[in-house]
Amino acid sequence: MLDGLRKSSKSWVAKALLLLLLASFAVWGVSGSMLSGGASNAVLTAGETKVSAVDYRLAYDRQMVILSRQLGERLTRDQARQFGIEQAVLGQMVAGAVLDEQSRVMNLGLSKDRLATLVADDPTFQGVNGQFSRDTFRQVLRTIGMSEDDYIRNRQDVAIRQQIVEAVSDGIEVPQVMLEAFAKHTGEKRDVEYFFVGESAIEPVSAPSDDVLQAYFEANKAAYRAPEYRKINFVRLTPDAIVDEASVPEADVRADYEARRDRYSTPETRAVEQLVFSDQTAADAAYERILAGQSFEDAVADAGKTMSDVQIGTMSKSDLPDQAIADAAFSLSKPGDVSGVIDGTFGPVIVRVTEINPESVKPIEEVSADIRRELAMVTANDTLLDIHDAYEDARAAGETMQEAAADQKLKMQTIDVDTDGNAPSGEPVASIPEQRDLIAAAFEAEEGAENSPLNAADSGFLWYEVAGITPARDRTFDEIRERVTADWIADETDKRISEQAKALADRMDNGETLTQVAEAEGFTVETKYGLQRGGNDGDFGAGGITEIFNGGPEHKGTVASPSGNGYIVYAVSAVTQPVGGIETLGANVRDTIKQSISDDLLDQLVAKLQTIYPVRVNQSALERALGTQ
Repeated sequence: MLDGLRKSSKSWVAKALLLLLLASFAVWGVSGSMLSGGASNAVLTAGETKVSAVDYRLAYDRQMVILSRQLGERLTRDQARQFGIEQAVLGQMVAGAVLDEQSRVMNLGLSKDRLATLVADDPTFQGVNGQFSRDTFRQVLRTIGMSEDDYIRNRQDVAIRQQIVEAVSDGIEVPQVMLEAFAKHTGEKRDVEYFFVGESAIEPVSAPSDDVLQAYFEANKAAYRAPEYRKINFVRLTPDAIVDEASVPEADVRADYEARRDRYSTPETRAVEQLVFSDQTAADAAYERILAGQSFEDAVADAGKTMSDVQIGTMSKSDLPDQAIADAAFSLSKPGDVSGVIDGTFGPVIVRVTEINPESVKPIEEVSADIRRELAMVTANDTLLDIHDAYEDARAAGETMQEAAADQKLKMQTIDVDTDGNAPSGEPVASIPEQRDLIAAAFEAEEGAENSPLNAADSGFLWYEVAGITPARDRTFDEIRERVTADWIADETDKRISEQAKALADRMDNGETLTQVAEAEGFTVETKYGLQRGGNDGDFGAGGITEIFNGGPEHKGTVASPSGNGYIVYAVSAVTQPVGGIETLGANVRDTIKQSISDDLLDQLVAKLQTIYPVRVNQSALERALGTQ
């Protein structure tokens, strides 16, 4: 049994050795009673280090929730055993226990000051100012049902364990020869010739007999299981949900319109030109010539300027930067009028207006609906918390969700969905913007329990309850016959195309070239140049690229098309070695190699410690821990 534990723990050690039992303080659905009680017997011991039933159950529930979310249904104890969750979690506990025992033997410790710093530096407990917040610390622990003493003790154990881990894995340098080999390996490029084999290469596949379909269904029964469905009642309270536009008096609308008339007005604008002079004498002389009949354009030319030099643009009075020019320009009565000489900011100026766009004001009839809506929303925001309190009081007094909602003129809605948001019919359900959060919360809640509301929109509330649970079940063959038939035809088609592609590829092993095989069977040969190990390609996909490099310079074979409608027969036609050495490796690649070496060392350390410190598993205590679910 312990050999199995060692194997199951190896893949975990490098990735989660320092993991807190409640890392990141995610809510794993562990009951408060589990955190405060449980069997006193240890699930396992390593030397003098013990792992309690509570610690094991916390880790077990965490893995159960993660896998349940991935599969879209709540796993049973038997299903968890089939997935190996019990064994994997026990392996995790063994790895942690032997490290803790080694820490104890080495008499490793942690000062109170260092522990306080670790807690204070945890971003989970920091307030909006980026500093440790005692209130946030207590709130987070209260949310997950963990006491301050339990957290401090857990954090101390992890920090002490980390001292061993860092001693083993820190400061590792990757050997140059390894980097050079890796650069050569990853930098290699290959050209391939290939042709595509699709459905046209085989005879159409027809539906088989019921006996064949029944056997196929039984072999793949798990794929046709109906997921767990939950009937969720919910009430959404937002300003939009309670807004009452009809309650806004017409007088209020008109008063708001008059008070904010500028909002609905477009000010008068004018196209303005200004001719600036260097001195007053020149300006006065130019103005006299204009009065005598000279055009403004000629006056501009006489001043040695072009028309583009004098054009300011079309602006409102407030947008003109020089108040004297603004007053003069907007005092002219019609387009084409020219002002007298003005004492401008940059010298004497003559102004001409070429276009006048009068002020426009939207009539109240055009904007009254928007004003009414805005005023109603203000009232809705003001009364939202009152309605929230009235709803909560009604529920506390014993009213149902339907009754409490009706009292406040709110609507209770109901959806019946799986974790992916699909109805029992298979069609996706679309209800409210917060549907994803609602479903996630409902699948963590107990049937019939009253739950704290979720956030809705920017300032609203979303109350919900689970009104019913339809457990996951095996569907019968008759209710899923059409889907089974379609799946069998698809799988059989894929199988026959795969067999045909492999048969064609096998002919290359008997002396034919890829081109000869393709020409004999009527396929078109194409070529890909410069495919690189670890890359991706639209025709081959990442998996196909991996397969192309899974052999020598004359490698050939078949890969499934990433589009899923056929197979590709290929043959490597050329191999190009990389130019350059380890300098071609990115920093992330070097870090990955370094981390891999570190992971290997940690795996070896844990395996060795398990041979030094006898590990004993208390199967009865383990069963009692799992029996509380």
